[in-house]
Amino acid sequence: MKKPALPLAKEGVPFICFSGFATLVLALLAYDMAAIIGLLFTGFVTFFFRDPSRIVPEEHNAVVAPADGKIILIEETEDPRFAQGRMLKLSIFMDIFNVHVNRIPYGGVVERISLQPGKFYSADKNRATLHNEYCALTIRTDTGLEYVVVQVAGLIARRIVCWAEKGDRVRPGQRYGLIRFGSRVDLYLPPETRLEVTKGQKVRAGETRLGTM
Repeated sequence: MKKPALPLAKEGVPFICFSGFATLVLALLAYDMAAIIGLLFTGFVTFFFRDPSRIVPEEHNAVVAPADGKIILIEETEDPRFAQGRMLKLSIFMDIFNVHVNRIPYGGVVERISLQPGKFYSADKNRATLHNEYCALTIRTDTGLEYVVVQVAGLIARRIVCWAEKGDRVRPGQRYGLIRFGSRVDLYLPPETRLEVTKGQKVRAGETRLGTM
């Protein structure tokens, strides 16, 4: 798996450099107000692409949050796009102030990666699940179970980044991708998974324990 080499997500570096350079030019030309706005924007972009370290729960059967944000949906459902039979679905909505680096919820081997073009409806709406662009990662655990973590594009988010590759062995809390700029991550778990979180709860990627597989 490709690994980010900076404490900031590498996909943010061009944005930070461009806005920083533009701010410098404005300052040199004595456009003070524009330079101040540029400086604020550069600070926001740097903040958006931050990639902090996280303390991953040590329990071997713990399922950790794949994204920062708020849980907007917990339900048992069927979705033949990702798995056969009923699955336990949990959705996390990320706003523009959340960390947007996504992490692996549970260890295993990447079986499939599916990138599907689509629409860009607001990610906190139900129709986003059916129509929006997404990237689905199917992972098989060492005990033979399969689960799916799905990055879903949103109204503002127009770019899904996935560093994982088919055949990768991944571990809980490992960075595997991000979404620019604000969206959601859907997690499809085996129905016997025991969740310890509730709808409306805020979670942190790689750190918050969602339950046990």
